[in-house]
Amino acid sequence: MTTFQQVLTVLIAGAATVLTRFLPFFAFRNGAPRYIRYLGNVLPGAIFGMLVVYCLKDVDVLAGAHGAPEALGILVTGGVYLWRRDMLWAILAGTLSYMLLVNLVW
Repeated sequence: MTTFQQVLTVLIAGAATVLTRFLPFFAFRNGAPRYIRYLGNVLPGAIFGMLVVYCLKDVDVLAGAHGAPEALGILVTGGVYLWRRDMLWAILAGTLSYMLLVNLVW
């Protein structure tokens, strides 16, 4: 890929990113429709649930640690979220506890 092609690729990717970020503000100047507000309320939880299912799909409870690091990571994530009501801290604490358990304990 030539330098011109690289620069052009970066510019196109940047323009597409900016367009997708600002387009909703132009499309919904007078307020978002009811179904868009509904999706904004329900999709974060649905996506998080889908990520949990995706992460647990390959856990074999009949081998190795029997899924204990995963279960403890989920419990830590849920506990920190209930305690702090902050998803970022909950994900950080759950990931950290899982990684420590997998690498240092099991």
